[in-house]
Amino acid sequence: MKSFKILILLISIQISATAQTKDMPTKPKIIWTFELNREIDALAVRIVNKNISAAEKQKADYIIMQLNTYGGALAAADDIRTKILNCKIPVMVFINNQAASAGALISIACDSIYMHSGGSIGAATVVDQTGEVLPDKYQSFMRSMMRATAEAHGKKTVVKNGKTVEIWHRDPQIAQAMVDPSISIEGIVEYDQVLTFTTQEAIRNGYCEGEAENINQALQKANISNYQIVEYKAELTDLIINFLLNPIVQGILILLMFGGIYFELQTPGIGFPLGAAVFGAIFYFAPLYIEGLAQNWEIIIFIIGIILLLVEIFVIPGWGIAGISGIILIITGLTMSMIDNNIFRYENEFNISIIVKPLALVVTSILISGIGIIYFGKKILQSRILNISLHAELNATEGFVSVETSEKSFIGIVCTTITPLNPSGKVMINNEIYTAIAEYGFIEKGESVTITRFETGQLYCEKNRTIES
Repeated sequence: MKSFKILILLISIQISATAQTKDMPTKPKIIWTFELNREIDALAVRIVNKNISAAEKQKADYIIMQLNTYGGALAAADDIRTKILNCKIPVMVFINNQAASAGALISIACDSIYMHSGGSIGAATVVDQTGEVLPDKYQSFMRSMMRATAEAHGKKTVVKNGKTVEIWHRDPQIAQAMVDPSISIEGIVEYDQVLTFTTQEAIRNGYCEGEAENINQALQKANISNYQIVEYKAELTDLIINFLLNPIVQGILILLMFGGIYFELQTPGIGFPLGAAVFGAIFYFAPLYIEGLAQNWEIIIFIIGIILLLVEIFVIPGWGIAGISGIILIITGLTMSMIDNNIFRYENEFNISIIVKPLALVVTSILISGIGIIYFGKKILQSRILNISLHAELNATEGFVSVETSEKSFIGIVCTTITPLNPSGKVMINNEIYTAIAEYGFIEKGESVTITRFETGQLYCEKNRTIES
């Protein structure tokens, strides 16, 4: 009898505990969401990696990537694809407009796909910077990635015609048909057409779990309730990096570098132009280095290029091997630092189309810098802006003599250059050394010149013409 009472008591306690558990509110699921509405490049890789790491740290239950892209770099898309496939948290993608080319590869890597009405997914043929279709070896690589990504989701058991069969969750044949127009699938895509699905077509063929107008509807379609959405907010560092990686800003920074170096060479001491050049170099390379684009060797060859250019100007005037090599190394360093270093992805062959856009940006910026120097250089040198120098004074013991206003009488004096004037340098007047600027072009060391004018504490001269008999 006593044992029976104890049993009744235990049952009552269990029933009471169960009732209390049912009444207790369940902890909401954490949904981490972020947007990827941009070209697929190194910055997109950084955005995805950062969000997946943050979601794992937050112990999120699901990740929703809101995607809208027309594609981008295949190497970057492959990095994102791999990161998603290896993520321990289920990743959902909500295609709010387009998931073309590299975007299709990324979407297929996700555990589930939801699409906005009017959206599309597909068209993953590999093209170059000009939009031209690349040779079949590139398409073959893309086909294999699309197949492998679809196969990574495995098979599912369904009942078909009264029989239980296993089918692919994402059909690999459909995935590679998004790349290769030679693949035809009855009722889906005809020969000589690259496959692109609308939202409804993607649903019918197993490449979309459902249509939704927003992520809340997508969660409802996925039977996820009692959730808390945590949306990624860009930090100040991200905004600054995004700003500095803008092609227009990069072009301006290149202008600062070359303009600063040029005007520093024309003024005595270490002053404002050098500071502008250093500023441009730091803010050009720093974000690229942080993003994993610029590598040590690329920065080093840029510095070597600058050194060779200075050697050409000061040590061996003229345009020889050092100067030409310096310009080539400078352009190479600036260009390669903007390119994903994984450029031998296709059978260890370099795809020249990758460098077209960054090379055009670098060369254009250098040309604009040169044109600006030609048109505005003299006016800037005549101004007092560049006279802000870290050397407070130039002592006579160091070979310098100050030019006073009274010495305007030097105008018309014939003297000799003791250093190259390019266009700034040194001349010898009455056994004293003065700084002078060439009125036109460059003047070699040891040339006979005439002082033409004196402005803002600076002598100007021009080369004397040689009269042939």
